Amino acid sequence: MQAMILAAGFGTRLLPHTLVRPKPLFPILNQPLLFLTIKRLRTFGFDHIIVNCHHLRQQIVDALRGMKGVVIQEEEIILGTGGGLRKALRHVRDEPLLVSNGDIYHTVNLRRFYQHHVTHENLVTLAMRNDHRYNTVLVKNGRIINFDNQDSINKLAFAGLHVIEPSVLEDITRNRYSCIIDRYRKMLQDNQAIDCYRVDDCYWTDMGSISDYLALHQGLLTETVPCWQEIGPVRKPYCIAKRAKLPAHFELKDWVCIGEAHIENGTRLERVVIWDNVSIPCGRRLGDMIVSSHDIKN
Repeated sequence: MQAMILAAGFGTRLLPHTLVRPKPLFPILNQPLLFLTIKRLRTFGFDHIIVNCHHLRQQIVDALRGMKGVVIQEEEIILGTGGGLRKALRHVRDEPLLVSNGDIYHTVNLRRFYQHHVTHENLVTLAMRNDHRYNTVLVKNGRIINFDNQDSINKLAFAGLHVIEPSVLEDITRNRYSCIIDRYRKMLQDNQAIDCYRVDDCYWTDMGSISDYLALHQGLLTETVPCWQEIGPVRKPYCIAKRAKLPAHFELKDWVCIGEAHIENGTRLERVVIWDNVSIPCGRRLGDMIVSSHDIKN
């Protein structure tokens, strides 16, 4: 089975942290989400994985270089989800392609999702869920009707997971920015069916904002969110990297995640995620934030 991870976006709602690293490399419990997503795809049996990249792409290239079964697609200009998928056709085998956004954490069984698509012989299958924040897609009798529904009923949210027959991508203009949803709109206009696969019983979140990123860590460290087996054992509620430099006297409260950082005496940390290579000076009080800079000034 084959998959593609969409990892080229700018992550503007996560500024200024996306000036430091691209969103797919944001750490989840001190491990880059992109690494964990690749591991998880392999767990479900995906052996050919394409990753596209644009924003701060050299970081992704360096991180994935030499990784078996992974093809890196660099995009010098931003191509969007449609353009990125069209460019990837040269790497795609003649079989259905699972596509995943590079910024989501979920418990969807990807093998079952993929097999549903194969069994029902669909051109496109979208994972859909009921989420009032994002419900915009009209669904009836298990089929997508339109993507811009103004009605108050029958709306669902697209979960950023699709399975696509490669032939669907051939009509997308090469080397030009486009959104894959526009291709799906054209399919509906041409009376081509798009199937709906419900994932309401699964946990799902994206990292669209700082609050979403912190909420995911809170859930994982307080055991209200299922922890992927690919993450491995984690100390809770304080996840601290083995190579973190810790002082003799500091205070942790609620939940905290600390990467390979340098923490000085008298620090108080509460509901924070501290990335690698960060230095926290003496006596700082930090809460409800991501600490991604290489130094915090006094």
